Amino acid sequence: MSRYYTRVCNFYYGSKSRSLVKEKKALPLNGNNKISFDKVEIISRKSAKKILIKKINSLPNKIKKIVKKDIKLITKRKKNFKNLSFKNIPNIMGVLNITPDSFSDGGKYNKNNLAKKHLNYLFKSGAHLVDIGGESTRPGSKIINSKIEWNRIKDILKKIDKKKVISLDTRKSDIMEKGINLGVKLINDVSGLSYDKNSIYILKKYKTPFVLQHSLGNPDVMQNNPKYKNVLLDIYDFFEKKIKFLRRIGLNHNNIILDPGIGFGKNLKHNMTIIKNISIYHSLGLPILLGISRKRFIKELSGNNDSSLRTGGTISSSIFAMMQGVQILRVHDVNEVNQSIKVFKKLIK
Repeated sequence: MSRYYTRVCNFYYGSKSRSLVKEKKALPLNGNNKISFDKVEIISRKSAKKILIKKINSLPNKIKKIVKKDIKLITKRKKNFKNLSFKNIPNIMGVLNITPDSFSDGGKYNKNNLAKKHLNYLFKSGAHLVDIGGESTRPGSKIINSKIEWNRIKDILKKIDKKKVISLDTRKSDIMEKGINLGVKLINDVSGLSYDKNSIYILKKYKTPFVLQHSLGNPDVMQNNPKYKNVLLDIYDFFEKKIKFLRRIGLNHNNIILDPGIGFGKNLKHNMTIIKNISIYHSLGLPILLGISRKRFIKELSGNNDSSLRTGGTISSSIFAMMQGVQILRVHDVNEVNQSIKVFKKLIK
């Protein structure tokens, strides 16, 4: 029997969106009339069909029930948590890698004074939260032990302003617990809580919000010819299965953010399919995070127009993601992305 998935599409933003919602010609995403949609794409592993919202009642009963249930989740207002407002689309997550070998900024912020200075700069530039990591998870990177990882980040974590939202980018439960005890408010585990089985119980113990990311294997092997039956739906099923498991073991809070993991076990075709169709994950009822900053797909698409910081590609894909209702963008160049979003919003107002 075919399984059906609902992807909202044909989005409107700004004054056009508010007008269409008022006229009941479009539905608001997360109860926010600044961004809305008037179509859904009904997807199975065999077919895909777009239909206007106003024509949903003409669908066969089985499919109509699925779509209506999904739309109820998609239009429901998201509860804010840890100072993140999901009425504000997008929230900006700045990146602070305190490593010698991260793919883009490895070695730049290894010294404590440089890390603190950059952290302050990211918040001053408009980051709503900052993701701090002490272990590189770029393609081909090797695992480091907890002692090395903790020694890289402990000093900066001890100095964080408790009023700021700090996310900790780690796969290890002992690092998570130490960070939470120092005021970390969000855990970002690129392994999708698969690397360290104790991580789930730490998050349950402290009731800490977290990012659930999809990754195909560990970083050292994840880019070795990654394969999917259907990358978009396989990741959807991964999220759904993982969330059900978390509920079964008693992790019942909804402070979970979904990240499909661009570049984590995906080739160019996979990455493009995910970004183009990212709005399918709204029907899981949780906020979406997208990490597209400076990633390889920008180089692959831009060819001889590639650059070291890939600012242009980051900005264009960030605006595209915002127009698909992505709630959080993880970026290195917070000031430049914020600048582009502010200009865009004024133009479309």
